[in-house]
Amino acid sequence: MQVFTHASVATIDANSDGYGLIEDAAVVIDGDRIVWVGETKSLPADYASAPATDLGGRLVTPGLVDCHTHIVYGGDRAREFEMRLEGAGYEEIARAGGGIVSSVKNTREADEASLLKTALKRVDHLLAEGVTTLEIKSGYGLSIDSEMKMLRVARLIGEQRPVHVVTTWLAAHALPPEYKDDRAGYIRDVVIAGMDRAHAEDLIDQVDGFCEGIAFSPDEMALVFDHAAKLGLPIKLHAEQLSDLHGAKLAAERGALSADHLEWLGQDGVDAMAKSGTVAVLLPGAFYTLRETVYPPVQALRDAGVPIALATDANPGTSPLTSLLLTMNMGATIFRLTPAECLTAVTRNAAKALGLTDRGTLAAGQRADLAIWDVQHPAELTYRIGFNPIHARVFGGKLV
Repeated sequence: MQVFTHASVATIDANSDGYGLIEDAAVVIDGDRIVWVGETKSLPADYASAPATDLGGRLVTPGLVDCHTHIVYGGDRAREFEMRLEGAGYEEIARAGGGIVSSVKNTREADEASLLKTALKRVDHLLAEGVTTLEIKSGYGLSIDSEMKMLRVARLIGEQRPVHVVTTWLAAHALPPEYKDDRAGYIRDVVIAGMDRAHAEDLIDQVDGFCEGIAFSPDEMALVFDHAAKLGLPIKLHAEQLSDLHGAKLAAERGALSADHLEWLGQDGVDAMAKSGTVAVLLPGAFYTLRETVYPPVQALRDAGVPIALATDANPGTSPLTSLLLTMNMGATIFRLTPAECLTAVTRNAAKALGLTDRGTLAAGQRADLAIWDVQHPAELTYRIGFNPIHARVFGGKLV
């Protein structure tokens, strides 16, 4: 049993306003679960006699959850960064054979060992900022073997680092050159057939796709979602990033865990997400990198009661970002979320976006995933830029 006392604890309780902050609080952990949270002065006698760690007023939050990443890939796309600064647009780069497809060659050529080595460097940056749960997508292989290779690497990350990894099948990310004249064949032969194979090897936790003019249509994504449902796999969708194809509405009507990006989201999508409980995952890193000008409808999402999450979207081309703390600052500065909304967005709502109900808040019965910070008020986590005040991370009840 571990007892932490004299902390400022942001419980992120859904039944309280803002942070659910408890001043001069204690947290009691038994095994990998939280068994008690409350004011230090009210610590039950059964726990008061146990050895305790005095946190001296430090802040304790739930371990952070990065619910949308593409962190396993080969190579980099620094040259495309230059091209964008020289005036090329995202669609122009993609249609010229760049963008997502430009990462495919390097990812296909890399073996698992090299993909793991480079991915761990990026993952370690996230863990050093208090992340305890991490979603990792495929999507840069665009062939069955390469997509499965990426997901095997994702599983290895969860074995080699103290972090819970959720894997996502994203073969419907882009159309590879060899299928440029056979869209239906790619959906059938790679996206769906590969989903079967990867599911049989227990490599998939959920299924995603990119619904956009430069990627896949709502009708094509419907086929993918239908097959995911047959396998009992939850779904999510990259939607309304560059235009409004009503992908978020489609995903929400299928009970999607989340719809992500959402800059061009219309009211029909907002209403559908509110009805289904689908989480809106906003990705300010991509918005910033692409210098977008159309903002996600944050107020409409608030008004409708749609849960809002934030994530890094860590990827080589449009969001080379491996800081969830910076993501929080961007969420506030660019999208005008409040600091309380930002912390909720990378804890409780991010966990909900992954279908995880046992983390993201600090309460009895929840997983003992905690972040301990050298700050006294949670607003400081969003306020600072380029500063990491982490003191310690607790993963599954173990101090790491």
